[in-house]
Amino acid sequence: MKVTTPRLTQHVLTVEGRTSGEPVLFVHGNVSSGAFWRDSMAALPARYRPLAPDLRGFGGTDPEPVDATRGLRDWSDDLAELVEALGLDGVHLVGWSLGGGVVLQLLRDRPALVRSVTLVNPISPYGFGGTEGPDGTLTHPDGAGSGAGAANPDFVARLKAGDMSDESPTSPRNVLRTGYVKHPRIPDEDFYLRSMLTTRVGEANYPGDAAGSPAWPGVAPGKHGVLNACAPTHFRLDDLHEIGPRPPVLWIRGADDVIVSDTSLFDLAHLGAIGVVPGSPGTPAQPMVTQTRAVLDRYGRYREVVLDDCGHSPHLERPAEFGRLLAEHLEEV
Repeated sequence: MKVTTPRLTQHVLTVEGRTSGEPVLFVHGNVSSGAFWRDSMAALPARYRPLAPDLRGFGGTDPEPVDATRGLRDWSDDLAELVEALGLDGVHLVGWSLGGGVVLQLLRDRPALVRSVTLVNPISPYGFGGTEGPDGTLTHPDGAGSGAGAANPDFVARLKAGDMSDESPTSPRNVLRTGYVKHPRIPDEDFYLRSMLTTRVGEANYPGDAAGSPAWPGVAPGKHGVLNACAPTHFRLDDLHEIGPRPPVLWIRGADDVIVSDTSLFDLAHLGAIGVVPGSPGTPAQPMVTQTRAVLDRYGRYREVVLDDCGHSPHLERPAEFGRLLAEHLEEV
């Protein structure tokens, strides 16, 4: 369905016949859409009302520009308006990857709206790239090593062109196979690939405007677009433990995630450390999982579940186990 709010018109995936019950808002990750939640929504027990909006710049939602200087708040504020427009009385939030950061920002700003939170391989509460240590210390004041300049230009070009081939390691299909999941050839691969290709490409959306830095690796966050919104100079959650009320959090992650990891293959600092990006002065990798755990340790009400032999997308790779864990968490609230 389409829902228009003062900010934009949002496309929201629903399940036929499920128009009542406790609302569960599924929030997708980067370079995807609400379609990635299709099977998880259908498997949800009948007492819940599943909804999966496309974030701005993805899927069928308006491609409004992303103001990266607000961190992830353009998206979390969009969701808050969606909740209000639909008249939802408290929601369960499920966020994957970038969507995990978005739901944490919504929790941080509007805790009274939230009944529970489920995080699925979420980005660090200190953004993506450019930090070190469990407390998310900036490696350089300008956030060098993060932002749109860190995107692979060939992947961006192929995404913009709607490339469905597997001719290059940087084609969206091969990124899906090697980055999103541990084992390639997930069922209905073309369905998920087409979802990836709905991503709006440009300086206002994905990846954003690139900026330079005098520090290695020579890139810093710009002011617009998706990857800059994830930069630690714009997005960080140091005070999540101070909110009230604090609903329970379930953190599900694949043990073999190569995107969100303490040794991420998408982190320029780690790629420098292993010699893939030349000239590294020894900048340490961002310990993304360690940072999330440190923030949640302070928060208090959480449970961490690690799925072995699983990558970045437990809801695709281990759907039955993911569905069971989610349903149990919702029932406990």
